[in-house]
Amino acid sequence: MAEKFKNLINGEWKDSKSGNTFENRNPAKWNEDLIGIFPSSNADDVNEAVAAAKKAFEKWRLVPAPKRGDILKVVGDKMTERKDEIAFEMTREMGKVLAETKGDTQEGIDTAYYAASEGRRLFGHNAPSELPDKLNLSFRVPIGVGGFITPWNFPMAIPTWKLFPALVCGNTCVFKPAEITPKTAATLVEIVDSAMREVLGKDYIPGVINIVHGKGRIVGEAMISHPDVDLISFTGSTDVGKRINEVAGGSLKRVSLELGGKNAQIVMNDADQELALEAVLWGAFGTTGQRCTATSRLILHKDIHDEFLAKLIDRTNKLRLGYGNENKVDVGPCVSESQRASVNDYVLIGKNEDKATLVSGGDFATEGDLAKGWFYKPTIFADVKPGMRIEQEEIFGPVLSVIKCEDFEDGINILNGTKYGLSSSVFTKNVNDACRAIRDIKAGITYINGATIGAEAHMPFGGVKQTGNGHREGGWTVYDFYSEWKAVYIDYSGQSFSGHR
Repeated sequence: MAEKFKNLINGEWKDSKSGNTFENRNPAKWNEDLIGIFPSSNADDVNEAVAAAKKAFEKWRLVPAPKRGDILKVVGDKMTERKDEIAFEMTREMGKVLAETKGDTQEGIDTAYYAASEGRRLFGHNAPSELPDKLNLSFRVPIGVGGFITPWNFPMAIPTWKLFPALVCGNTCVFKPAEITPKTAATLVEIVDSAMREVLGKDYIPGVINIVHGKGRIVGEAMISHPDVDLISFTGSTDVGKRINEVAGGSLKRVSLELGGKNAQIVMNDADQELALEAVLWGAFGTTGQRCTATSRLILHKDIHDEFLAKLIDRTNKLRLGYGNENKVDVGPCVSESQRASVNDYVLIGKNEDKATLVSGGDFATEGDLAKGWFYKPTIFADVKPGMRIEQEEIFGPVLSVIKCEDFEDGINILNGTKYGLSSSVFTKNVNDACRAIRDIKAGITYINGATIGAEAHMPFGGVKQTGNGHREGGWTVYDFYSEWKAVYIDYSGQSFSGHR
């Protein structure tokens, strides 16, 4: 009998008012492994959760920020204790290999500890007044109720990037996780709620964090249009992000959007080829290519193009596909049948419309136990030209486009030639070219001699152009998004001044 899960609303675990449910299944063993049954919620559930969060805000905002940070410290401790369990279950429901889900969980742990420390660093700024006997101060204050909509590819790390800073700043949360990875989200909320009960004791405030499972077009739409939701944070596709910005912007909600990417790794002719090879294998096929920071394009200097491509094809063909909780597996399945079909559609575009050369993969992987899940062979296209659809559009799967460049400047121009600008990578031993890359690449993240993937909890994460709307997650910058600035003037002169704003 599969486990049945519920929403957390106002401190109580409860079924959806709709009475409807959906299944959560293992993408590597689709018919064999039913993970759980989850509520398919509706607008009534969202309304109840928002009302609870709005009521809780009046008490939560008065909890001292260091105390809110203490709760996140306990959250980090609890996540650390359960790290192996969380990672195993995440692989089971999402598909990426165990080493990656451990990394996903560790990112959440790091974010918890970083957020805990920020509870003591929500600094304001003081400035001298232009008038005598007057103080000018500024403070960060919480905004209100936040709505959080997260993707399936990093079901622990990305929610923590959003929820933890929001909570430390004094906001309350209504969280809608991806339907494909609801169990990891439920575990996270369970941990946060238990930490709140442990630290606050009899002063526990129900409704500070709420989780509402369900479809984006129902739960998400209700959230982004709700008049009592003050801010929205979303990670997902650019098209959905535009829709959220349109609706939420209509009521002047604060909106943070982390959207698509078409990331490239440049390998110059002076680069350490073995290091660059390891990076592109990990960047292109780790998480089965299902990362916004995945290496989707490989730009090779003409002098090393043929040699490097041959090595890459050989190594790619040796990657082992399988269920990520088993030993010696390099690549897991696509997260769903529809995602695999989308990947295959792009492979057909590459072969037929773009007329690139397929040099590896390019088909479903169905040998033996692989037939039980949504596996796709790691795929490489050569002879890709700038402007081809497979070179321009986000595929979100294990498909790599290889492009030849003439020189460093040509490589930078190719890298910059998409509507996205999230992550980027340059492999070179030339310090001057490395510095020019840092200056000239149009992306929110640039790696020198490293893969396009990876993030650290204390650094800003985000992109430019159609990768988002300018806000950053992670690091110190995200705390500006989750707080308002209040200017305070204290006049102790005993006199009235006129002529000033």
